[in-house]
Amino acid sequence: MEKSAAIDLIQKLSNVYGISAFEDEVTALFKDEVAGSGKVSEDHMRNVFVQQKNNNGKKPIVELDAHSDEVGFMIRAIKPNGQMMFVQVGGWATVTIPAQKVKIRNRAGEWISGIVSSTPPHFMTPEERTRLPKMDELSIDVGASSAKEVSDVYQIEIGAPVVPDVTCEYNEKTGLFLGKAFDNRIGTALLASTMKDLSEDQLAVDLVAGLSSQEEVGDRGAEVVVRKIKPDLAIVFEGAPADDTVMPDYLIQTGLRKGPMLRHFDSTIVTNPHFQQFALDVAAKNDIPIQRSVRTGGGQDGAIINRYNGAPTIVISVPVRYAHTPYCFIAYEDYENALKLAKLIIRQLNAEVIEKF
Repeated sequence: MEKSAAIDLIQKLSNVYGISAFEDEVTALFKDEVAGSGKVSEDHMRNVFVQQKNNNGKKPIVELDAHSDEVGFMIRAIKPNGQMMFVQVGGWATVTIPAQKVKIRNRAGEWISGIVSSTPPHFMTPEERTRLPKMDELSIDVGASSAKEVSDVYQIEIGAPVVPDVTCEYNEKTGLFLGKAFDNRIGTALLASTMKDLSEDQLAVDLVAGLSSQEEVGDRGAEVVVRKIKPDLAIVFEGAPADDTVMPDYLIQTGLRKGPMLRHFDSTIVTNPHFQQFALDVAAKNDIPIQRSVRTGGGQDGAIINRYNGAPTIVISVPVRYAHTPYCFIAYEDYENALKLAKLIIRQLNAEVIEKF
């Protein structure tokens, strides 16, 4: 994919709204992007499937996975004064939530601007100034003064999805994006780019993309997708939290501008070491910078896929600084190297190679 087109795609994917189960805008954009790359279909969970046009049903099946959802919130209750209580959808650190600008989808499908309310320091006790607020102390304010106004004027109801209100920026000089939802819209971009770039290839495998929903609430879409694709092998594209601002040099495994990260281990998966080594060898032979990680926590769709009939699975991740917050950095060069690596791996796969894994 040409650089200008890739930058445009990444920005669009960052800007659309889609918490778990409300990924319609993301899937619509993805389907438009991959149109012409093969047969495209979507199920009722908002999982999207793309069959490469040269698949014939007689070759090993390789699944490419990314998840479409982002972390956000959902309206839980509306107070008499018009303030709205909410819950987290996906994992947040409470310290990053107060005073955010957000968008709330109303019953007409419009996105209404609001803010996560915070108490002005003038009205805080000394104790309140030195502790984190609890989730049930936070609320969302759209400027209303009553619950009736929230319902009648703003048309917001219980169950409404909420997302951070952030517009993605790209800096041509630095090659950095600043935006929201790179976990996992950068993986979504890689999935679309890979399928487009390989759409005319005569591969030795049947290539199927699965854009899975609801990863942030328990890999739910991936459980459905893997059973439909039934892969012999899989590659997962992720936006992994960068650690180069929080770890000493010797522990940095996911630094910005240092290449895609290939994980050996996290709390949900031990990566197939034979497929992992194959990927590492491909990167070395083609001078693609990569990072290797052994994580003490974390998780992603790869664990679900790997547990389905033991399909060898690797995870190729683009480092995301400040993941699961409203504002994140990623580097174009990390995306570019991840895409290059994925295409080289896929083009070298065949039944004999996969059997060795």
